[in-house]
Amino acid sequence: SVDLLRRVSPASVTSKITVPTLLVQGESDTLFGLDQSDANARQITAAGGKVKTIWYTGGHDGGKPGPQLRAKIGDFLKTALDGGDPGTGFSYDVQGTLRANGTPSVRTVNAAAYPGLTGPATERRLLALNGPAQPVVRPAGANPAAVSGIPGLNGVASSSSRLGALFSNDPPGQAAQFATAPFDGQVVVSGSSTVRLQVAADPAHPQPDAVLFAKLYDVGQDGSRVLPANAIAPFRVSGLPADGTPVEVTVTLPGIVRPIEGGHSLRLVVGTTDQAFAAPAAPAVFRVGLAAGTALAVPIVPGTSVGSPAPVGQLVGIGVTLAIGLAAVLFAALRRRRATDADPELAATPLVIEGLRKQYAGGFVAVKDLSFRVEPGQVLGLLGPNGAGKTTTLRMLMGLITPTAGSIRVFGHKITPGAPVLSRIGSFVEGSGFLPHLSGRANLELYWAATGRPAEKAHFAEALEIAGLGNAVERRVRTYSQGMRQRLAIAQAMLGLPELMVLDEPTNGLDPPQIHQMREVLKRYAATGRTVVVSSHLLAEVEQTCTHVVVMHRGSLVASGEVGELAAAGGEATFRVDDPAAAAAALKALSGVTDVDVEGELVHANLGELPRAEGVAALVRAGVAVEQAGPRRRLEDAFLQLVGEES
Repeated sequence: SVDLLRRVSPASVTSKITVPTLLVQGESDTLFGLDQSDANARQITAAGGKVKTIWYTGGHDGGKPGPQLRAKIGDFLKTALDGGDPGTGFSYDVQGTLRANGTPSVRTVNAAAYPGLTGPATERRLLALNGPAQPVVRPAGANPAAVSGIPGLNGVASSSSRLGALFSNDPPGQAAQFATAPFDGQVVVSGSSTVRLQVAADPAHPQPDAVLFAKLYDVGQDGSRVLPANAIAPFRVSGLPADGTPVEVTVTLPGIVRPIEGGHSLRLVVGTTDQAFAAPAAPAVFRVGLAAGTALAVPIVPGTSVGSPAPVGQLVGIGVTLAIGLAAVLFAALRRRRATDADPELAATPLVIEGLRKQYAGGFVAVKDLSFRVEPGQVLGLLGPNGAGKTTTLRMLMGLITPTAGSIRVFGHKITPGAPVLSRIGSFVEGSGFLPHLSGRANLELYWAATGRPAEKAHFAEALEIAGLGNAVERRVRTYSQGMRQRLAIAQAMLGLPELMVLDEPTNGLDPPQIHQMREVLKRYAATGRTVVVSSHLLAEVEQTCTHVVVMHRGSLVASGEVGELAAAGGEATFRVDDPAAAAAALKALSGVTDVDVEGELVHANLGELPRAEGVAALVRAGVAVEQAGPRRRLEDAFLQLVGEES
């Protein structure tokens, strides 16, 4: 693939170009940055050709060349074809703020030649950077990833600090940041800045290579920031020592043309992920800092400034762009409003589901009109046959999919994708994905580091004590039994001691002793006053573990309440007697009594509408001594009665 790129690259022909050449490059282009134009200019000059270069306010993210630029291109071609000398000048456009009529102000800076081709190298201003060495985390799967822009809208984002914030995001804990002091006056950055960094592996989890992404923000006095041209510089640092010794590397940042106003500063951000690039999937931790005595070397290209009218474009295009920006602002405001949708009366209630419905394309309804609530300290079992809608309900609870109708509130806050209240939920829904070569403790620490939250808020000791792993937490996960893996997954869900924990089939693959241990883990967690929601198909286990149960069938709620009350529903009763055979005969003789069954000293019978007291009276009349009488508590029977044998 690299050979193919070389064959179709300009590099395959630049060594053969010796005629006068005009290079026209857009300053807003995340596909072909200014570094591409720079490389072409240097290669053609090395081959003996004369190069004239124009950077204009356009590109794939900024628009096509306007009439003025097209006229310059025509003048160059005419001069060259007529045998004249078109020269080797260099010009670049500097875009300022919007005028009153809505068009941007643009001035063109003309220099005698492109820096460093045949004359002096690029002039650079050294700016001190401040900031300590910082750990940066690459989460498993490199997700969530930083966002630096949206193709097609990058030009809009880079022109405004308000819009730019909507198109860029650096997840906490994944990037190191270093800043300059505020500028005394305007400085026009014209090209690629450079900086020398130190990168080190984490001795606890060493990785030989680091793939990082560097970018340079323009930060206003109010703290708002803009990523010029939405440009990012990916780089790889190889050969990192396993003992954490740092490796120094010079990083060339993306080429930009940006006027940095007085009072503004520059912020260097070095992250582990970016949505626009592929990154290694394995989780890792690195330490990124500034090399001793380093400074940010900012390129300055002096020249003669010439004012020019705004680039000619269709006014309707500007209107559409502004409309898209306005829509983005309104969308962000709507998301913020939804995120703060809270009912103060439910602030102490872990979970309230009202009128929940999920309908997929094609009309299939997975969940319909589902309503129930969970109180603090409850262990609630979510029961139902396959296809009942349990998993769909849990996915809506975690904000993974959006309900068609109805609402889910956790501690009064409405659940939406990315809602802040989701941080108060611990979950184990779709497998833990532990790294087998690391210990259980190391897996938990790496997971928590990826969340970006402080280590002291993880409560590792409390979670491990409740999970009951003991010294096994120091062993590698590959040596764990299935039961130990499940308990480690529960410990991971308990990190931070979330007030609500959601578990999907936590006893899957466990043998009876392990199931008993898991039952104790859940009971100990609920005993701390927190709430647990468990989805399971093991009816007997739910009966022994859960305090409350919700039964679903074909997407609807068919029953809910305390486990004991639900199990006792119906007319089934149990009698402890001295003569089981005589008791069974006496009960069978009663009208409406069915399903009489003898089990040791116990006699079970379905009394139907007959009061239990009349059953006891009939046994006494038959001369049978009754030691105990009560409802027959079997959740399985109640479940089958609710959903049917065919389920």
